[in-house]
Amino acid sequence: MDGISQEAFDRLRLIRSENIGPVTYRHLMGRFGSAARALAAIPTLAARGGGRSPRLADAQQIDTEIAAIRKLDARMLFLGDPAYPGLLGELGNAPPLLLWQGRLELIERPMVAMVGARNASAAACRFAQNLANDLVEAGVSVVSGLAKGIDTAAHRGSIGKATIAVIAGGLDIFYPPENEEMQTEIAQRGLLLAEQSPGTEPRARHFPYRNRIIAGLARGTVVIEAAPRSGSLITARLAAEAGRQVMAVPGSPLDPRSRGCNLLIREGATLVQSVDDVLEMIRHFDDRVEDVDALPQPFENDFQGREPLIENVKNAGDQHDLVWNLLSNTPVAVDEIVRQSAMTLAQLQLLLLEFELAGKITRHAGGKISRNDIWSRIS
Repeated sequence: MDGISQEAFDRLRLIRSENIGPVTYRHLMGRFGSAARALAAIPTLAARGGGRSPRLADAQQIDTEIAAIRKLDARMLFLGDPAYPGLLGELGNAPPLLLWQGRLELIERPMVAMVGARNASAAACRFAQNLANDLVEAGVSVVSGLAKGIDTAAHRGSIGKATIAVIAGGLDIFYPPENEEMQTEIAQRGLLLAEQSPGTEPRARHFPYRNRIIAGLARGTVVIEAAPRSGSLITARLAAEAGRQVMAVPGSPLDPRSRGCNLLIREGATLVQSVDDVLEMIRHFDDRVEDVDALPQPFENDFQGREPLIENVKNAGDQHDLVWNLLSNTPVAVDEIVRQSAMTLAQLQLLLLEFELAGKITRHAGGKISRNDIWSRIS
């Protein structure tokens, strides 16, 4: 643990423990105030949720990860740290930890995400590269995902100036392999961000998590060529859900790669033809941003008073049964459970925290929850 604080060590241990996702982490930190107290409370909370305690990461695992981070000359940035990107921290499922290499000061500039097709046309790649260059010349950092096609073109147009790459695996994993040289250069001359531990190979489930970071960092997302059901449109949807600007470059209706962008424009996305269109929209975004003092703090939530545990909730057993019966394996919004249960959000969030630590529920995009399949079958 040499070189890092005990709190940082405990936070990393909490993050790497079983059943601790971004939302659970935020609720635990908001409730208990420190990672050490949260770790100590988890077995009791899980037992009250009706399941076994999740496996907590051990000290040796965390020591190994810290050694790997140091070997990469990387750094840790926790949710709640002063340098943590403010817009990203506004997301309810903001990553508890970002591992980074390069120039962290690039997140202090306005950020615009650029995403699009992996099999993009030459014309689209040229447009993306030129647009990225124009954006960085205007004082904007360009955020993308280091994938083939549009992502690569966006980084190529902004590398060495203000490019930020968010990857789905560990900082030491090069994906796609042909972008190894570019990833290495970004880690030195730009900013490379990862949520996963070093050594983590990117899997399909990791890419939606990466996409939310790309969308969450930026004031707006520009889509350049995208199929109707592509990951790029998922990123655009995440940006819209976060209240950010969604922009799209139109294309020929005869090219399937343009259908996603044309669909976005039909649904209200801003049509982009030049850098001026993008700059106009992110300036408009600035006009809508509230005073920073009015924004939610990193660990504020609905647990008012930080009650010790469930004893402070009346009729705890009845409320557990009530909420459990309202859930099924079909995802439902937390707000709907609040309405039907007549509970306060604070009470419900506590029960959901216990269920999640017990491994009995799953959180989904859009603030929805469901029972895990195994618990649905035996209940």
